[in-house]
Amino acid sequence: MRKSALFWFGLVVTVLVALGLVVLSSASEANAIRLHNGDPYYFMKRQFAYLGAGVLIAVCVAFFDYRRWRDSPWLAWLFYATVIVLLVAVFGFRAINGSHRWIAVGPLRLQPSEFAKLSTVILLSVWLDKLGWKVETFMKGAFWPAAIIGVIALPILCEPDFGSVMVVGLAGFLVMFVAGTRILHMLPFALLGVAVVAYKVLTNANRVARLFDERALYQVKMALAAIGNGGIWGVGLGESMQKQHYLPEAHTDFVFAVGAEELGLPFSISVLLLFAAFFALAVYIARSAGDRFGRFLVIGMTFIIFFQAMFNLGVVCKALPTKGMALPFFSYGGTNLLSAFFAVGTILSVGIHTYRDRQHTLVRKVLSRR
Repeated sequence: MRKSALFWFGLVVTVLVALGLVVLSSASEANAIRLHNGDPYYFMKRQFAYLGAGVLIAVCVAFFDYRRWRDSPWLAWLFYATVIVLLVAVFGFRAINGSHRWIAVGPLRLQPSEFAKLSTVILLSVWLDKLGWKVETFMKGAFWPAAIIGVIALPILCEPDFGSVMVVGLAGFLVMFVAGTRILHMLPFALLGVAVVAYKVLTNANRVARLFDERALYQVKMALAAIGNGGIWGVGLGESMQKQHYLPEAHTDFVFAVGAEELGLPFSISVLLLFAAFFALAVYIARSAGDRFGRFLVIGMTFIIFFQAMFNLGVVCKALPTKGMALPFFSYGGTNLLSAFFAVGTILSVGIHTYRDRQHTLVRKVLSRR
């Protein structure tokens, strides 16, 4: 593990956050004025508050020894159980846009499905790491891990939030695959999950409309119009036309389109390169991890952020069906930002403690030779 890798990883995240704040400050202005008594900084003030909390979480998690999750499994089970309680609690609050996804406490809104992604990766990593060679058995290596995924995915599916179900399921199966679970053992559970989600989507008129009804693709058409209007060099920061109520969710799911319109092709390429660098550096940290458990954690956390980023960009560019999924570090939203910083902190924790352990080992070797 090279110390420089940790530095560059932290720098990439910092640049992503800074660029996200610049774009969000412009993309959120029109909706803030319209929805919140003419205050153009409403969303930005809240985003900065979430950012402060997120940085604090990332620092605390980074210096928390990740191996404590494995050495004290009850911590992972407690986190998992708490998230399930929160997922059930959302049904006690009013639905927003037809979905029960948020717990509202005064001005704050919490989306437990964001934490479900994290808790699933942590608990599966703990479970699979302790199995050793038994990971190749059907019951312990496939059935129980699939049950862990299914139990937490079910209330998310009922909200409904198909995007989060997809991330939870794919992240969970990726950790299982990396841990050594046999593909043939995973296959029936994967097919069952796909069948259940497909049934829920096809029996929901709104979701079917997103797939087949051109009228439901209005947001994507406006996003493409924004990207096209930006051209190569963009129209200038703050000069977007599409954010002026033409592009719904301009400050959340489609914030990338506003950035591309205002800052042009250099912005779009920069975002892609930054997320590619994030992925490459995280994979390096995973490969350099001092144990299997750390490798599982990093791979799972990296997938959560990178997959959501690529899926969001795919939707905005009309390469994928329309599905609300935030762009990490860019989209407005407190829970998503806190979740992303928790994942970043976990990746850094594995890297920092791996680096420290190897430095201590080198020091002991030098001293032993004297």
